[in-house]
Amino acid sequence: MEITIGVQNLNRELVVETDQSAEDVAKAVRKALDGGGVLELNDSKGRQIIVPTATLGYVEIGSGDQRPVGFGSL
Repeated sequence: MEITIGVQNLNRELVVETDQSAEDVAKAVRKALDGGGVLELNDSKGRQIIVPTATLGYVEIGSGDQRPVGFGSL
C-alpha cells in the first residue's frame, strides 16, 4: 500500500510503500496526532520512517488493491 505524507516547508511529498493495512496506518496517524509527538511507520523494505507531528501537513492512505495493468485487464 502506498502512503503519501505532506510535510510542511518541503516542496516534495514523502511516499512510503508499506505492508501495513490501511487501518493500522490510520491508527498510527491518530495516535501520533493525539499526543504521540512523532508518526512512526515501517516500509515494505523494513526501514522505519519517523516524522514529527508538528510538521505534518497531510497523510494520504492509498488502497491496498492493485490496479490491473495491460491488455488483459480490458
